[in-house]
Amino acid sequence: MERLAQYRQIIQDVLTPYTQIPYSHGDLTCKPVFDETHDSYILITLGWDRKTRVHGCLIHLDIIDGKIWVQRDETEDGVTDELVKAGIPKDQIVLGFHPANVRPHTGYATV
Repeated sequence: MERLAQYRQIIQDVLTPYTQIPYSHGDLTCKPVFDETHDSYILITLGWDRKTRVHGCLIHLDIIDGKIWVQRDETEDGVTDELVKAGIPKDQIVLGFHPANVRPHTGYATV
């Protein structure tokens, strides 16, 4: 249980700074949606870019069976390196956006 609480805190610490990065165009913000009950952590980009409504997922992480699943990562450098630097071992991170047959070649957990 202690490890789970640590993972939750690391995820929030890693994701929160992304909400402070200003967008170079449009009237856009990055909203954090952190659900510790269901262990789902999402950053949503929303607002207006000229006449176009923007509403999309920037990052989506879940904790499933004690491992961090990266479901979506649209950041420039990728959030996984930051999670590792913050203390989460690679064998505890699953790149869920890759098909199961590709995951063994990523250097991260397969499930």
